[in-house]
This record gives sequence, structure tokens and C-alpha cells, in this order.
Amino acid sequence: MFNLYKNIYPADWYIINDVFNNEEYKQLFYNLENIPFQKGAQGSDIDQYKDSHRRSNIKWIPKKGPWSWLYKKLSGIAQIANKECWNFDLHSIVESIQYTEYSSQDKGHYGWHLDIGNGPPSLRKISITIQLSSPEEYEGGELEFNVGKEILSSPKNKGTSIVFPSYLLHRVTPITKGTRKSLVLWVGGNQFR
Repeated sequence: MFNLYKNIYPADWYIINDVFNNEEYKQLFYNLENIPFQKGAQGSDIDQYKDSHRRSNIKWIPKKGPWSWLYKKLSGIAQIANKECWNFDLHSIVESIQYTEYSSQDKGHYGWHLDIGNGPPSLRKISITIQLSSPEEYEGGELEFNVGKEILSSPKNKGTSIVFPSYLLHRVTPITKGTRKSLVLWVGGNQFR
């Protein structure tokens, strides 16, 4: 079903290559045209936005209609990775899939952060990021993980899915050229105890 990548750091992340075929890419981007962008950062003041922790444009993908195939596919990816690596008690897709663009024109980035927090994010257990841009389409925009004494960069190949525990510290470095496009999804379970 998927082209699996041999995991070097099995406790930290799980990688699946070639997640989408050409028809799925076409369907994805065709359907995205009908969803408006939102800012992926807080505040409307341009100076506040310029210096914010996060700078991106996002679209929230509905859980119904022409998107059911995408939720099914990403849920399957989460199940494979979870079985191989963590065996978390998962029960649902916590929030909608997020389509994200980091642009060099906006100096796009997202500083060090965790995907868990208060409220609904407290239920997140697994995070999934899928690269939708080819490495030649942008510079910078590295998805990096802080795993103790090391900073590791994830692969940038188009169609690569990086699955990791939502408590893993990560960031997207500033984009210096072009645009990085990705999907992000969180799969949840009962709160960690």
C-alpha cells in the first residue's frame, strides 16, 4: 500500500514515502481551491505578525464530502506508524486536517513547539505531516526535531509522511525561497496518564 522507510529513530518518528498518486494530488489541490486561507498566527497587527512565533497560511479541510478519502488514508498511516512504534491507545481524529503554506514572501516559519497543550490539543497523541512540495520548489523550511542532544531534519521528498508523537519538540525553519506546502493531522486518544 505504501512505500515504507526504514526508521533510524523508531521512538521518535516513522516515515512513509509516496503517500499520494498523481490523481490524488490533482483531487487534493482541486478541492482545496474552494477553501479560504486563514493566517496561521495570532494577531492582526503587521508588526506583531512579523515577529510572531508562527507565520503561515492555512486551510482547514472538512471531515465530510469530497474529503473522506483523505481522512481514511491519513488514519491508515497513523495506524501503521502507531503499531510499529508506540502502540498508543488511539480513538479518533481530534481535529480537521490542516493544509499549510510557508512562503518566502511572508518569511514563513514556525518556531519550536509541541502539538499538545490545553483543551482539545491535550488529546493529541500522534502528529502527521505530509510534504506536498518537491525539495526543488523551496529553500529553508526544514521540519526539524529536537531529540535530546541532536537536531534532526526530516526528509523533504514530495509525498513523504512524517509521523511522530505529538509531544516531540519540532519546528519549521524560515523559508528563504519559494513555498513549502504540507498537510498536518493529529490523531487522538485519552489523555496521557
